Amino acid sequence: MKSTHLILGISFIVIGGCHQHPLMDYRPLDQAGMGSGTIEQLKPLHISAPEIQQVVKLKHAGISDDTCVVLISSAHAHSRLFTSSESVASLLGARYTESDIVDFARADKLDAVTGDAVMLRLIGLSDSTVRVVLQRDLQGLPTLTSAAIGRLKNTGVTERQILERINGGMTEEQAEKEATTREAVRNHSNTDFVRVRGRKPR
Repeated sequence: MKSTHLILGISFIVIGGCHQHPLMDYRPLDQAGMGSGTIEQLKPLHISAPEIQQVVKLKHAGISDDTCVVLISSAHAHSRLFTSSESVASLLGARYTESDIVDFARADKLDAVTGDAVMLRLIGLSDSTVRVVLQRDLQGLPTLTSAAIGRLKNTGVTERQILERINGGMTEEQAEKEATTREAVRNHSNTDFVRVRGRKPR
């Protein structure tokens, strides 16, 4: 009888143990400089071990505690784990603010928008133009990719004219067609024959 109770007891422990989650190690967050109060805010979010490593990377990149919590919360609100620390670092390197990054995350476009957002900076657009282009993207409005904008700009189209084209509903295909036409005209003008006048031979 005792052996039966012992077996049942062991079975209960094994079965019960399968449904228990191991204690999460939050020490890496503390070591990365995160405040204890913020760590307590993360615990109810059931942050995973890989996410803890992601947050450590955020802290090393200089992201504030509050923004770390928002980024984790936003990812969970969209039913996924937070895996975007590299995107955040790229955006910071391109001079985007934490507020910008939070906007991208809340729209669930943090990873999707990073490539274009960084390229828009590299193209040399003004902050106001970059803001308009990205806000249209976040709002689901039609806009042009950084590649199309870069080609137009390289052919002499001004930022104001680019915005006019975007607001007018120019498609990616139309932008590429215009850029190709303008490039052809430019290349042709550079090959015009120029007669060189020199001294007549004696």
